[in-house]
Amino acid sequence: MAANLKSIDAPTAAGMQASGALLVDVREDSEYATAHIAGSELIPLSRFEARELPVADGQAVVYFCASGNRTRVHAARLAAKAGAADAYVMEGGINAWAQAGLPIE
Repeated sequence: MAANLKSIDAPTAAGMQASGALLVDVREDSEYATAHIAGSELIPLSRFEARELPVADGQAVVYFCASGNRTRVHAARLAAKAGAADAYVMEGGINAWAQAGLPIE
């Protein structure tokens, strides 16, 4: 994992989202349509560089995918996109979120 991307678990990510962190789903449109975390921002890896990250000054960013594999493989891209923001990766992705009993739409 890139030095400025910290790993967190799903319950921690949920708490951070409740405190104002931006959750960024890097899965593709079809995956997001099937199930997603309410309030998360969809920025698929296939179009990642073309999209701006809608992060406010001082806002933390939490990236996630389906299982955590894509976020691990693309950690450098994710860290670069976060810039100066505190950036995190949710281990286990949306699958871990669901296993923790957190709501999915």
